[in-house]
Order: sequence, then structure tokens, then C-alpha cells
Amino acid sequence: MSPDVDLTVLKPGRHALRDRLLALDLRLFEVAAERNWPFAEPVLPRLSRGANHGVLWFAAAAAVAASRTPRARRAAARGLASLSLASLTINTLGKRSVRRPRPVLDPVPAVRHLKRQPITTSFPSGHAASAAAFAAGVALESPGWGAVVAPVAFSVAMSRVYTGVHFPSDVLAGAALGVGAAFAIRRLVPTRGQIGPPPRPRAKVPALPDGEGLVVVANQASGSSDRVRALHDELPMAELVECEPAEVQAELEKAALRARALGVCGGDGTVNAAARIALRHGLPLAVLPGGTLNHFAYDLTVEGGRGLGRAVRDGEAVRVDVGRFASDGQEGVFLNTLSLGVYPELVRERERWAHRIGGRPAEVLAALRVLRTDRHPLEVELGGSAHPLWLLFVGNCVYHRMGLTPGRRTDLADGQLDVRVVHGGRHPALRLLTAALAGPLTRSPAHAEVRVSRLRLTGLKTGTPLAYDGEVTDVQGEVTVDKLPEALTVYRPL
Repeated sequence: MSPDVDLTVLKPGRHALRDRLLALDLRLFEVAAERNWPFAEPVLPRLSRGANHGVLWFAAAAAVAASRTPRARRAAARGLASLSLASLTINTLGKRSVRRPRPVLDPVPAVRHLKRQPITTSFPSGHAASAAAFAAGVALESPGWGAVVAPVAFSVAMSRVYTGVHFPSDVLAGAALGVGAAFAIRRLVPTRGQIGPPPRPRAKVPALPDGEGLVVVANQASGSSDRVRALHDELPMAELVECEPAEVQAELEKAALRARALGVCGGDGTVNAAARIALRHGLPLAVLPGGTLNHFAYDLTVEGGRGLGRAVRDGEAVRVDVGRFASDGQEGVFLNTLSLGVYPELVRERERWAHRIGGRPAEVLAALRVLRTDRHPLEVELGGSAHPLWLLFVGNCVYHRMGLTPGRRTDLADGQLDVRVVHGGRHPALRLLTAALAGPLTRSPAHAEVRVSRLRLTGLKTGTPLAYDGEVTDVQGEVTVDKLPEALTVYRPL
């Protein structure tokens, strides 16, 4: 090439490129205005109006959450959180950064016009941002619900061009911002799929294509009939036994004698009983959440009959740790947590009053009775010296705080006990609240934590209550807590 050639003339200037993009944007807007959109006239303007102030998305979140599955509720909450972040960003930065006038409505048929025309700047589209944020947030937690919501979100975004209130680039920019908001929320609060336990160590278990050989014992008091029926739809040859709480232990023992795999549906206490029997008989365990909290099942990422049914059909399973405690000839196991101090007394007081005044009022009354200022802290010996404690918590595997969410376990076979204590002193309620607010901070004056594989406590008074997986028993003298590494085999979709 000749050195005398001016290379700058071969490149379009920055303003020329911008002008070309704006011209293309305008042309696309005019094409959309001229185009006949079948069935759009009675739908898109209504959708556009319905999405004002997020009304459509709040209604959609309520509809998704009404399915009453944990994943659906999380998806609805994540969609609304993403929408909120997108709206905040649009209103504080987006609309103030680019002062772009709205399109001229002349090319748009009058029948499409909105009754009230927006007066804010055109770039970017807030409706498109909210729609994309909600749909992306829902999809990140639940792809199935995301597929349901996505066509509605797309229609809302398109309605803004159809009604002539936005250029196509406004909608694209808004949608990009909305998707970005959903991913920002996911970074702050990871989805259940992100923080589920690793698919190891895998275990060999029998694959039961129609559930033949699986016996599931369901605690009727857990109110889980719908989930049991859903599991039966997935595994029609599985044997289902529904019984009263007092009969659960006996039915589990009977089921273990004839089953290739033992199944259980109920709360954490019921699952604990099934785990003990499965360990004794060397059976794989299938856990269907059916209680209030369902910590173990949810940390396994088992949330309903569909996922569990797939794992049983395909023979997908992992090995998990089991916590164990012993005191004065008494032994027990726990899958979630063990605690001494205030919490076991809270559980006992709650159970004493729940059948008289109801669960929630009983919890409040129990807290008022237990957290009186004249109570004495628990005295335990650790490492040869006495320590006053209001609470000692031992988790089977390490509990983590993920973003702003409550603690969960990301590995159910890490070989560790997660030990946390709230030191004794005056005003137990204040110290417990301080420890809760401190969260994972280990330098709180009221709170400390350590990871060990074995724990020994001595000097416990006779009748000291100990809670494990929601159950309460009395211990005395010395208590040892350790692990049974990878002792229990459980079905889990991988």
C-alpha cells in the first residue's frame, strides 16, 4: 500500500457508525410498525399495560409459588429479587445516563397506541429489563418454570416496540440489563443447584426401574400425601406404607426385612429413624422430604418425587457421613445437627405446649420461658477446664452461609463436625442474638466455632437435655461425639 494513503478515510468515524446504528434502529422500528402481527392486537397492549409497576410479575410470582414446591417458591423469590435489582438500576442509572426521546408514533397504527404514553426517556426499556430479569431469575432456579415464564416475558418486551413506545435497541439493552441483574443476584445468593453437594463419593445401588423392591414408609402426621402420590406415579411398583407417628419405627423395621431399598417420607426425626435402620440392615435409603424443614433431603438436593424417582430408577446414589453420640451407655446418630444448652430446652417446651395452643404460639411461649435472665448457663468441661455455655451446636459436616441465605451444607461427606458455641454470661437472649447476627464471624465475643472429627464433653449434670435431628433425650456425665464417615448410602439424582 502506498505510504501517501490516509488510512483514516478507510474507517467510518465514531459518529458515522453511531448514525448508521440509529438509522438501522429506526428502520427496524418502522418495519415493525408496518408489519401485520397476527393475534397481537388484543394481547400485546394489554400485556404492556399489565406489566406497569411490575404488577404482572408479582402476579406471576404468586402463581409460581402457589405450586407449593420448594423449588417453585425459590424461583419466584429469585425472579422478584432480580426484577427489583433491574428496576433499581434502570431508575437510578439507566434512565439518567441516556436522554433519548421516545419514537414518533406516526408510523404506528392508532389501534396499537397505549392510552397513557410514557414520558420518561426511551433508553433503555424498563419493561423489557423487568421482564428479562424476572424470567432469567426464575429460569436460573427452575428451568421448567423458566420455560413457562419466558414466552410471557418475550411478549412483554416485544409489546413495547409493537405499541410504539420504544425502539428495538431500547428493548435489547433493557433485556440485557435484566439478564445481567439475574446473574448478579445469583452471584450474591447462589442457586440450590450451585451449592448442592458434590456427586461423590458415588455408591453402587440396585436400579429399580419401576420401584419394585422399594418400600416407602410415610409419616401421616407430616401431611405429605401429595408427595407420596407423586412418588408412586414415578415408581408404580414401589410399596407405600402410610402410618401414624407411633407406628413409624415398627413399620420401618418390618419394611427393612423385605426391601431391597428402604424409603421414608417425613420430617428430619422420621428420616433419622429410617437412617438408623438402614445402617443396621445395610440398605440404601431413599428420602422423600415430607416435614417442615427437611434439612437432610434438601441438602441432598432431593426436593420431590420426580428427582427421587429418577435416582431410584437409574440407580444413582452417594455415600454420606453420619454423626454419632454416646453417653452413659446410650447411643444415637444424627444426620443434621446435635445441640446442648438452650435449644434442646426450647424444643422440649415447644412440644409441651404445641398441642394446646398451636405450633407458632408454642415457639414464642417456649422462648419466653427458656430465655429468662435468671437461668444458669450449661456447664461443660472442654480440654480439662470448665466453660459456661448457653448453646453448643454440632453439625454433621460443615454448614456454610451462602451470600444472604441461611447456612447449608455443600458436602455431606467431608469427615468433619462443625462445632459452634455461644459462651455463657449474663442476658442469654442478648448473647444468642449477638451470635446469630455475627454469623460466620469467629471473633465475636459471644460466638466461636471450630471443625473437628471428634468431640468429648464432660461434667454434664444428670438430666441435661440433648437435641438431635429434632428429637430430645437426656444425657449425663460424659458425651462423646464422632463421625461414621461415608457410612450411609442414599439415592440422589446426579
